[in-house]
Amino acid sequence: MKLFDVYSQYDVDLRKAKGAILTDVEGTDYLDFYGGHGVISIGHAHPRYIDAIENQLHQIAFYTNVIQNSLQVELAEKLGKLSGYTDYNLFLGNSGAEAVENALKVASFKTGKNKIIAIKGSFHGRCSGSIAITDNPVIQSPFNQVHNVSFIALNDFEALEKEFKDKDVAGIIIEGIQGVGGVYEGTPEFLKAVREICTKTGAMMIMDEIQSGYGRTGKFFAHQWADVKPDIITVAKGMGNGFPISGVLIAPNIEAKKGMLGTTFGGNHLACASAIAVLDVMKDENLMENALQMGEYLKKELKQMDFIKDIRGRGLMIGIEMENAAEFRKQLILEEMIFTGFSGPNTIRLLPPLNITMKEAKKFIKALISTTTTD
Repeated sequence: MKLFDVYSQYDVDLRKAKGAILTDVEGTDYLDFYGGHGVISIGHAHPRYIDAIENQLHQIAFYTNVIQNSLQVELAEKLGKLSGYTDYNLFLGNSGAEAVENALKVASFKTGKNKIIAIKGSFHGRCSGSIAITDNPVIQSPFNQVHNVSFIALNDFEALEKEFKDKDVAGIIIEGIQGVGGVYEGTPEFLKAVREICTKTGAMMIMDEIQSGYGRTGKFFAHQWADVKPDIITVAKGMGNGFPISGVLIAPNIEAKKGMLGTTFGGNHLACASAIAVLDVMKDENLMENALQMGEYLKKELKQMDFIKDIRGRGLMIGIEMENAAEFRKQLILEEMIFTGFSGPNTIRLLPPLNITMKEAKKFIKALISTTTTD
């Protein structure tokens, strides 16, 4: 049997990782400034993370959700406290796409309606509903195209008002900061307008914080920079530092009903142990503050480079717009041994672990200058 060939891959076979350093089979080290799509939040192989998973393996790794799991309660309490959403409720799943699917269902259950407003340039995952609200027809099969979805441009107040005239709107979903779409974010004024119109109409404001959340921007969630409070928030990626886990934070006025949502593996003992370790490390090592400081340093240095057209994002979610960014990213990997991501052909995307050091940040800046000079 062969693998189903759907990924464009670089010829790099990684075997080890520690902190922000990745090592391939030949012993070559790479600086990780992408974190596997922003998944690695507290660094590779953090000792407290390893200990938490190893200790849990010796106790119980998995059992069904029809039996109580006190680790889920601990995770919910710590997540609520660190994020500032102590009064919200948590539903646990396995992936970001699953979290989005459940968020859409909750919005529809709550309102009794079926239309979702999404944002142009969005990416929300690859399940049926999450693909339908993702602005990329290339990845939509005919099966995914039957949902009732309308797309509006980010920060388009007029389009927002127009779409909400439809009485069938169950909710609107917005990324805290667009990842795949180019590291763009809604203005505080736009997000406040969304909050106001949702409150007025009874629709659900859903913030997708799967990539932009979990401390990456210097606040726990990117939308907190706009001082708004959505009805539903999705989290995943950095939540488990590589262990598959996701969550949906649900406002207290949304009533849970038995059988409304469900999952076999979501919130299993190992997943909860990993997620609790992530929150403990984030809190004890002040990683949100570090993300903010390292991000400010990187943006300050990047602004001095005349080949860069624009710099977007917050904290350690940064978009660097330049010509031929995809080719530039390839050079960084193959010549400077630094992993980054990209958003389309013109934007390099940085999503390093939240605990990167100043030494590592300076190494990236030096490599960026070196690659440009060589080019």
